Amino acid sequence: MLIRSKVIIVLLWLISVGLAWGQSGATLAEEYYKAGEFDKAANEYAKLLKTDVTWIKLSRYVYSLQKSNKGEDAVKYLRKQQRNDEANRPYYEVLTGQLATQQGDTTQAKAHYTAAIQSSRASVIKLEKIAAAFSEVGETRWAIQSLETARDVSKDPTAYSEDLMTLYRATGQTDKAIDEIITTSKQSGKKETVLAALQGFINTKDEPLIEKALYTKIQQEPNELAYNELLIWYFVQKQKFGRALLQEKATDKRLKLNGSRVYDLGTLAMNNKEYKTAAEAFDYVSTTYPQGQLYPFARRLVINAREEQVKNTYPVDKVEIRKLISDYQRMLQEIGTNAKTLEALRSTANLYGNYLDSKDTALTVLDLAIDLGRTDKNFVDRCKLDKGDIYLLKGEPWESTLLYSQVEKSQKEELLGYEAKLKNAKLHYYNGNFAVAKDLLDVLKLATSREIANDAEQLSLLIVDNTGMDSTEAAMREYASIDLLLFQNKTNEAVEALNKMMVKYADHSLADEVLWLRANTYMKQGKNAEALEDLKKIITTYPKDILGDDALFMQGKIYEERLKDKQAAMEAYQKVLTQYPGSIYGAESRKRFRSLRGDTLN
Repeated sequence: MLIRSKVIIVLLWLISVGLAWGQSGATLAEEYYKAGEFDKAANEYAKLLKTDVTWIKLSRYVYSLQKSNKGEDAVKYLRKQQRNDEANRPYYEVLTGQLATQQGDTTQAKAHYTAAIQSSRASVIKLEKIAAAFSEVGETRWAIQSLETARDVSKDPTAYSEDLMTLYRATGQTDKAIDEIITTSKQSGKKETVLAALQGFINTKDEPLIEKALYTKIQQEPNELAYNELLIWYFVQKQKFGRALLQEKATDKRLKLNGSRVYDLGTLAMNNKEYKTAAEAFDYVSTTYPQGQLYPFARRLVINAREEQVKNTYPVDKVEIRKLISDYQRMLQEIGTNAKTLEALRSTANLYGNYLDSKDTALTVLDLAIDLGRTDKNFVDRCKLDKGDIYLLKGEPWESTLLYSQVEKSQKEELLGYEAKLKNAKLHYYNGNFAVAKDLLDVLKLATSREIANDAEQLSLLIVDNTGMDSTEAAMREYASIDLLLFQNKTNEAVEALNKMMVKYADHSLADEVLWLRANTYMKQGKNAEALEDLKKIITTYPKDILGDDALFMQGKIYEERLKDKQAAMEAYQKVLTQYPGSIYGAESRKRFRSLRGDTLN
């Protein structure tokens, strides 16, 4: 027993010494290699390779021999090992092929690289290792071939998708890279990776390949939801909501998703002011799933989307407004007034008050809405703001400020509270109380809502720039009163008053603001030619003032969206970029210009 114990101890000591030597030998070889002492490095790696062959030791050994002017020794070593070490033959073939490449013998190199892959086919792990070896020596295309072979052997069509995508892209095979990205989407947990990769191709010359590849994949595997989702995502990125809707509807019908995804797309389209597509989406949900949970919401939103279309088509058609009110009323009769349809009452009231001049009817409907929705504090406060606006339309500002102040108090530090404060500030502005208005606006500049903060900033600047010039502030008071007329939808009276101001205050600092306000009023009346004329006056007479880039950008939009004059629109947007390089409209002008020119855009 004692002798056996001594033998074990001796064996353990020998093993530990061997391990220590192996570790120190590897460290010594690496130090020589990094120091550029290749002759010494080759000697150390030669010792290590006798007991343990790895790619890194082998490749560094061959490289060290070459750098020591012992290239022939490297060739002889590799030939010998190919015969004697079958397990590591693929590595020897790769390095032999690399030596042939260095000598310019591409035929021999190809033969050895092919042999490396063929001798690895029995094992997916070997193919993975040989692919890594090819990548390290710069033979990317052979690395691709190794992974493609590994995919065939594994019989998994999605295997190595991310690796292949990277390699394809590195070799300029963009179509294959995109194909691999799309294939990766079938793997769970890869959605964000796939979207980020595809995003890198959007807004490039290769972008058209995305849509082409997606359609090909969908034709090959029509039941693969991941591909449909990617195509919808792509259309949304391109702001092609109509085409996205076609795909969503097809997916919904095939998978019986109860309209939920179509509804979400409708909401997204609505937020992007794509009202026509939004209306189509909500109409699909309400007509296809009349018994579904989303029905009452979709039923209201389809009318709401059409309402936005009507309200944003100038001049506003009162016949269409009455149709919208009838649609809301039919919906309320069908579904009833409940938490899901209360917003329809608000919409109906605002249509009556803002477009049909039926202010008392509007107030009655809002009172009904407040009574029915009394348990929802936010809804009640939104209705109070609406009532305040209606009273302002009626010329009863004291009622307005009372309601606005109630909401300010109820919604302190909330978005609705800031909105109420902004309305109160504008009320003081309309009434000529500019100092009070400015104090409120200065507070609102720090509001969490960017939109409210921007509105406050603009109105504050208008007051600062155009008050204090004379004790009466007559011009600013007249301008503010015209702003109130426009709030009250009295556009004809407003234009008449603006015409008088242009004569009376032609040399006043407000002159460009008067032109801007009149141009916007003409647009509401559908008078595009008159609007363009005022915008041109701003551009030529006040090019260095604050509204110069606003006028140019608005001019471009009129040409593009209303007059369909592509060339004139491009010229306007280009001038924004060249004459006002720091303009807030720069990014949008560039995007619109390139779109009109036919560039591929995000």
